[in-house]
Amino acid sequence: MDLVKFFQTGGPFMYAILAVMALGLAIAVERLIYLLSTQSKTNSVWKKITPMLQANDIARAEHTASGASTPLARVLAYGFSRKKNNAKRELIESAMEEGIMEVVPQLEERTHYLATLANIATLLGLLGTIIGLIQAFTAVASADPAEKADMLSASISVAMNTTAFGLCAAIPLILIHSYLATKTTRLVDNIEMAAVKCLNLMTEE
Repeated sequence: MDLVKFFQTGGPFMYAILAVMALGLAIAVERLIYLLSTQSKTNSVWKKITPMLQANDIARAEHTASGASTPLARVLAYGFSRKKNNAKRELIESAMEEGIMEVVPQLEERTHYLATLANIATLLGLLGTIIGLIQAFTAVASADPAEKADMLSASISVAMNTTAFGLCAAIPLILIHSYLATKTTRLVDNIEMAAVKCLNLMTEE
């Protein structure tokens, strides 16, 4: 029950930090599930389309891409639409780049909030500590001189709880943000690589 006592003696800012931490973890779980699902679907779509491109069956590859709701499929759809009009390689490549620019914000969505929430948790912890110290010094100002030292040390100990809890919330959020950002970058790289490979297969003579 020491953890419960630690939380209860920290003051109202502990609840604010807890809310920030819960929101951050909810975003992290949602983003992780989305990225893992998207990566799996991306690999699946690419495995299906590759043999069709190698066989120069562009119409079937386009049909497969149009039936898949993944960022990679959307990017390839831009290229296939230009290929149908017998556009030059540069125009097909430009269309795919446009598609990548469209899907990247969707992949990165909400991830940056984790870093912001980590900073908010840290600042809330510091603010709680400062307010706690102000209250502590105000309380001991009118206390019995013999009890001032004990009251002050106890009050400072309680006030520091918010800083400690703020850091406990911020550190995991920062680590999770770094992990998700790296995973997102890797997914974007995979989509770009698949787009280039698709372009090469579509335009090779």
